[in-house]
Amino acid sequence: MAHHISSFLSFLAILAALQVTTAMDYTVTNTASTTPGGLKFTNKIGDIYTKKTLISATRFIILNIFLQKRMIERKDVESISVFIDDMGGVAYTFDNNIHVSANYIQGYSGDIRNEITGVLIHEMAHVWQWDGNGQAPSGLIEGIADYARLKAGYAPSHWVQPKQGDRWDQGYDVTARFLDYCNGLNKHFVAQLNKKMRIGYNNGFFIELLGKTVDQLWAEYKAS
Repeated sequence: MAHHISSFLSFLAILAALQVTTAMDYTVTNTASTTPGGLKFTNKIGDIYTKKTLISATRFIILNIFLQKRMIERKDVESISVFIDDMGGVAYTFDNNIHVSANYIQGYSGDIRNEITGVLIHEMAHVWQWDGNGQAPSGLIEGIADYARLKAGYAPSHWVQPKQGDRWDQGYDVTARFLDYCNGLNKHFVAQLNKKMRIGYNNGFFIELLGKTVDQLWAEYKAS
């Protein structure tokens, strides 16, 4: 009986999480609609697909990456907005606003829907992740976001292969691959690390969660 009650409560927690993601307000604004990249966004991606991607990315990040079944464990996010802007770079996130480069969309020659899906997963991880009250290394923050993209199955072909890179906190794909290795040692590592980063950050978190310093883990990862 206890097992059935526990399973039922877990189901209710997941159901509540799904309801939250659909109840949130998602908006998409194409501020570059008359530019070549803005027109390509409208014709090849579109608002509806983007909103669906935001909803599915929220569910995936909350439930599969950060394992946050309870509301109290998450950031208080009521709305998320995406802006397609005439700017350089690829994308960036400030608060709950995601800005995507129309110039990047225009210049990308591959499957643009697939690429933007990966970009949005990365940026949505920034919306939901904890950053140690600004104390966590920027490379770790970017690495966790790329880790979410990796686990969602949207790692592009140009990413480094496992064991490549110079430092564990080099960021992006290098750190994402390293975090994937660490998660192989403890399947809840990334979720537990993110939970600890709610109030602060120090490298000792790696010892607490995996029993070794981050430098030891990096050396073992490189030699594995």
